[in-house]
This record gives sequence, structure tokens and C-alpha cells, in this order.
Amino acid sequence: MNKYIELYEKMRQDIIDGIYKPNTKIPSKRVTADNYGVSLITVEHAYELLCEEGYITPRERSGYFVAYDVNETDIPLRRGNLGAKNENPVGTQLSNRSFQNTSDNTQTINDGTMFSYNIYAKKARKVLTDFEEEILKKSPGFGALYLREAIAMYLERSRHIKADPSEIIVGSGAEYLYGLIVRALGRDKEFAIEDPSYQKIAQIYSSEGVRLDLLPLDSNGIKSSALKKTKADVLHITPYRSFPTGISATAAKKREYLEWSRINNGFIIEDDFESEFSPLRKSEETLHAIDTEGRVIYINTFSRTIGGAIRIAYMVIPKRLKPLFEEKVGFYNCTVPTFNQYILAEIINDGDFERHLNRVRRITRASK
Repeated sequence: MNKYIELYEKMRQDIIDGIYKPNTKIPSKRVTADNYGVSLITVEHAYELLCEEGYITPRERSGYFVAYDVNETDIPLRRGNLGAKNENPVGTQLSNRSFQNTSDNTQTINDGTMFSYNIYAKKARKVLTDFEEEILKKSPGFGALYLREAIAMYLERSRHIKADPSEIIVGSGAEYLYGLIVRALGRDKEFAIEDPSYQKIAQIYSSEGVRLDLLPLDSNGIKSSALKKTKADVLHITPYRSFPTGISATAAKKREYLEWSRINNGFIIEDDFESEFSPLRKSEETLHAIDTEGRVIYINTFSRTIGGAIRIAYMVIPKRLKPLFEEKVGFYNCTVPTFNQYILAEIINDGDFERHLNRVRRITRASK
């Protein structure tokens, strides 16, 4: 691990633990470099990450101050039964709102940053040669084990997400996975989503017959007052660059979401469709990685990182929900052909996927 990442993680934990109090000044870069025996450049990189994720903020001619304050969040102390309902039906809630976005948020990004066709073709040929008739076999319902193992290893080494392959479910796009979640958790649950948000999220949940509560955003994420009032059982969020607003949840807001789920015995769907293209020098912090109670369902898609035609997405379900998903949706057939799953597994295992992400990040940083 790079030294600046180690320093960033150490100082981030000190801020979370309250060693550095909210609104207090942290040591200067030079003092920190001396204290930890690292270079000034290392400290600068670490401070940049802390600033970008909302843990500290610079003040002109004054230095850096702690911006993270978990006590500023306003969480409802509601401990009722899971499944309390909002009185307004979903049709009434949606009728007075117009979703602004009409484009598909899984489209590939700018020219020059698309995944290499030659690499994809090479991996396809390799799979045909190495696996032969195995690619004609029916995939298990939750996806081929070969791909789920590859995803699990990638998540642990690159996203700090620890998941057993048996807790990973593969499907043809995030929208398909939204439906599986509803069928597993039950249509009697109320889902809260960001307002505004990606249009299909509301459309799919509405088509599944669940009640929706649309929660307005401010510059940090969902407004605390709206989060306090909602009676939802499930909170669907896109913490990084929520579409169409581009708002990213701050570090304190992410922990506010987790505290909401703990107090209200609810679950969070973390829709992480774009954060791998963050220009940061480290991966974006996910809610799943800091969730200690198994309340986050993590969803991501390769349609955004490799290409819209891939139509492969996956979700990581908490261990506590695994028996429920197996019972309620375990009989569904996997919607992604085995051949396509094996190609993607080869791309991940050979390091081509991460090299592609790193290349796109470099291009993104250079363009700013």
C-alpha cells in the first residue's frame, strides 16, 4: 500500500474516532511529515484525499480544519416494526414530480476511454480454447462461480469490500437486480429514493408495486430532515455523483445513512455505478466497506466500466440476507450467458479491468 494511502487511512480513523475534534485545526503538513517520518509530498497527497472526501477542509492562511462531524446528523429515534408505511400511494407521490433525466446512465464514457476491443476479443478466444464445452453449460442461478470468485477478489483488493462469492449475485444489468431485491425483501416494504434520481429507479420500483418515498437532496446528500421523517424500510442511494445532480455524499452523510439503517432496522441499497471512474488516487469509500452490521446491499455494473453492450451487473448481499434471497429468488435462472461471464472473469483475473480503470482515471485527472 502507498504511504500516502496509509497516512490518509490513519488520519481518517483518528477523525472518525474523535481524536481530532470537529472544526479544530489539524497539524500542518510539515509537522505531520515530521511526526510520521514521511515526505511532504506524501502528506500533501493524503490531505488532498481527506479534503476530497469531506473529512477536512482548507482555510486560507489558516491551515486545515476537521469538517467531519457525525453529531451534526439528525437521525430519527424510531424503533417500530420494519415495514411501517407512508399513507400516500406511489402513484400519488410520483404524479407531482417530473424526473429530469431521460438518458441511460450506463452509456460508455468519452472517446478514448472505452475498453479495448482487442483485449475483449483476445479473452473471448482464450475462453473458447480453455473452457471448450463448459461454456455451453447452464449457469447457476446467482451466476457462474468462476465470475463470482473473480469479483470477490477484485472487490477485496481494490474496493476494501470483503464478500464471499456465495453472497454475490450476477444479473443482466442493475435494473434486473432492483427487481430481485424487491421480490426478496417483499412488496410490502416501502422504498425511499433520492429526488431527483435516475429515472428508471423509480420506474422499476413502481412497476414492482412497492411504495416510494422521494427524499430531496442538498449539497451533501439526502437532507437530514427528510431522512428523519421517512418511514421507509429500504433506502436506495447513489453516494457517488448521484444522477442527474452530480452530488456525492460526504463522509459524515454516509455514516448518517448507516446510522439510519441501524436505528430503523432498515436496509440500504448502495448503487455504485460510477465511482470506479473517480479521479481520486484511491478508490472511493463505499458504505458497504464501512458497514459493520450487514445492512448494505452493494450494486455495481460493468455496463459503465467496460461497455453498455456487456449488460452484466452484480450485487453483494449481506450474509444475514443470504437465506432470504436463496428462498425468494434462488430459483431464478441467471440472465447472463456462461460464455460472457467467463470472458469477464478472465478480464478481471488477468488485471485488464483494473488497468483500464487506472488509465481512465489518469485521463480524467489530466483533463481537469
